[in-house]
Amino acid sequence: MAENETKRMPETAWERLRADEINALAQADAIVLLPVASTEQHGPHLPTGVDTLLCTAVCDRAAALMQAQGEACIRAPAMPVGLAAHHMPFGGSLTLSLTTWHALLRDMCLAIGAAGFSRIVIVNGHGGNASALNALSGELAREVPARIAVTTYFSLAEAEFAAILEDQRGVLHACEAETSMMLALAQDLVRRDALPQAFGPPARDAAAVLGAPMHRWRDFTALTQTGVIGDARRADPGKGEKFLAAAAKALAAKASDPALWT
Repeated sequence: MAENETKRMPETAWERLRADEINALAQADAIVLLPVASTEQHGPHLPTGVDTLLCTAVCDRAAALMQAQGEACIRAPAMPVGLAAHHMPFGGSLTLSLTTWHALLRDMCLAIGAAGFSRIVIVNGHGGNASALNALSGELAREVPARIAVTTYFSLAEAEFAAILEDQRGVLHACEAETSMMLALAQDLVRRDALPQAFGPPARDAAAVLGAPMHRWRDFTALTQTGVIGDARRADPGKGEKFLAAAAKALAAKASDPALWT
């Protein structure tokens, strides 16, 4: 097919669309994917924006899949700072208080609703946000006059991730999974020369601390001295592409399922 005959996929990124295009998507009852993530240390080899970059990429891919299947969709601008107090001792990290994060989520969802949208999927890309987001979902549902669903993107394709991973069953931190996805998405941001040092305790050791019968909050230095949980030395861009594709496919399927919105 000639280059000028290639069909251009509709744009789905809010910040790249004009107001009239966004208004048309609202009129079409488009589903809004809202990425929420974090800016925090990711070991010696990855940038601090990993969670935001990966979550936004998964949402972009999912939105494109949904549009291709005839489901109107738009990806809202990502919220790049979340709950990352546990990473602060490493430096280079940013965090919000729970009260502030709740207020930002509420105001963002209210603004999306005011723009004419009635269905919002908050897509989380940071493990430290997950429990708070689940707890706040009920508050947001009462505060915002729109239907709101919440998810963490890497929890949607756990079986697919587990089948690809070598040393772990799911996404940990700056690990085989996240590093593989970054190699597929933005390999120029990965310090390959630092990969030999990019490993930390295995998942079972971290789980023993985080999932103890009686738990006391500790920062991330109690779990790892490198800032990594898992082993980034297993990372590969081919795996990363599979992870991104699986997560996007699962998100598109769940977000467009009529049962979610009835």
